[in-house]
Amino acid sequence: MIQKDKGAWAWVPVLYFTQGIPYVLVVTVSVIMYKKLGISNSDIGLYTSWLYLPWVLKPLWSPFVDLNGTKRNWFLYMQLIISLAILGVGLTLPTTVFFTTTLACFWMAAFASATNDIASDGYYMLGLTEKKQAFFVGMRSTFYRLAMITGQGLIVILAGFLENYYGDNTKAWSVTMIAAAILMLTLTIANFFVTPKYETSEAIVQEKPEGFLEVFISFFKKPNIGIALAFILSYRLGESQLVKMSAPFLLDKTSAGGLEYSTEAVGTIYGTVGVIMLSLGGILGGILISKDGLKKWMLPMVLSLNVPNAMYAILALTKTTSIVAVVATVVLEQFGYGFGFAAFLIFLIYIAEGISKTSHYAIATGFMALGMMLPGMISGYIQEWLGYGGFFVWVVIAALPALFLLRFIKYPADYGKKTNTDVI
Repeated sequence: MIQKDKGAWAWVPVLYFTQGIPYVLVVTVSVIMYKKLGISNSDIGLYTSWLYLPWVLKPLWSPFVDLNGTKRNWFLYMQLIISLAILGVGLTLPTTVFFTTTLACFWMAAFASATNDIASDGYYMLGLTEKKQAFFVGMRSTFYRLAMITGQGLIVILAGFLENYYGDNTKAWSVTMIAAAILMLTLTIANFFVTPKYETSEAIVQEKPEGFLEVFISFFKKPNIGIALAFILSYRLGESQLVKMSAPFLLDKTSAGGLEYSTEAVGTIYGTVGVIMLSLGGILGGILISKDGLKKWMLPMVLSLNVPNAMYAILALTKTTSIVAVVATVVLEQFGYGFGFAAFLIFLIYIAEGISKTSHYAIATGFMALGMMLPGMISGYIQEWLGYGGFFVWVVIAALPALFLLRFIKYPADYGKKTNTDVI
C-alpha cells in the first residue's frame, strides 16, 4: 500500500519541471523564434497569445480527466503527445508555410500541455497531505519556473549558438526544436519511473462529483468568488504584457527602440542569473508563507511581482544598452516573479479546496490563463503604438487593479502555514 507523500522529493521536481517545459516552449520560446524568423511584433503578440486558449478552456474538460482514468496515466500520455508535437515544429520549420504549420503543432502541444497540467495538479493534491502541499509549493513553483528559464535560457542559447554555426536562423531553430522534443521525451520517461501509482492504493479514496455541471456550479457557489476571480484575472495584468514584449525589446534593433542583443546573449542572461534569482525568490516565498501564512506576505508579494517592471521602462526610456543595467533588470524581475508567484499559487490552491479540487483548481488556473491571454493579444499593438518606452510605463500602471482588489479578497490569514488545516 502506497502512503501519501511517498517519494515526493523525487517526483515533485521532475513532474513540475516537465509541466513547465511545454508551456515555455509554446508561449515564450515561440515568441523569440518567430521574432528571429522575421514575424512582426503585432502578429507575434496576437497569434502566440491565442496559444493560451487551451489553458483558458481546460476547465471544460477537466471533469472528464477527474472522473476517468488515473491522473498518472493522463499526464504520461499527454507528455508523449507534447514530445511529438514539438518534433513536428522542428520538422516543418524549413517549409515555406512554416508559420501555419508550426502554429498548428504548437496548438496541439498547448492542448496536451493544458491537459497535462490538470492531471499533474490533481496528482499533486491527491498524492500529498495538505501540510506537504504547502511545504512543497516553493519547490513546485521553483522547478516550474526553472523549466521556463531552461526554455528562455538554455534552449535559446542553443538556438543562438546554432544561428552563428549554420548562418541560417531557420535551420538553427529547426534543430533546436527537435532537441527540445528529445528533452520532453526524456522527461516523460523519467516521470514514468519516479511517480508512484497513488490511485491504485486502497488507502486513497477520492470524492467525486455527481456530474459535469455540478463541478462548475459548486465552484461558482464558493464564497466571494466574484472578487476572487477578478483578483486572479488582474494579478499578472502587467506581467502578461511584459512577457510577450521583453524578448523582442532585447532583440530589436536600436533604431526600432530595442537593445539589439543577440539571441545567445538573451538566452545566457536568462539562463544564468535568471535561474539563480528565480530559484531564490520561489524558495523564499514558499518558506515564508509556510512559516507565517498567506496574509502577512500577500501585499509584499504582489508588489515584488510588479515593481521590478519599472526597470524595463527605465531601460527603454534611457535607451541604455549597458549589460550591467540589463542584468540588474533581469535579476530584480526574476527574483520578484519567483517571490510573488508563490502567493498566487497558494491563493489558487485555497480557491480549489473542497470536493472536486482537481477540477476546481483547473477552473481557477483557466481564469489565470485568461488573465494572461487577453492582455497579451494586444501587447504587440500597444507596443507598436506607444513605442517600447511608453509600453513599459503602461505595464507598470497595469499593476494598480490587483493592488486595489487586494483589500477585498477573503482568505484565512494563516492559510498555507504548516499547521493550517482550514478548507473552504
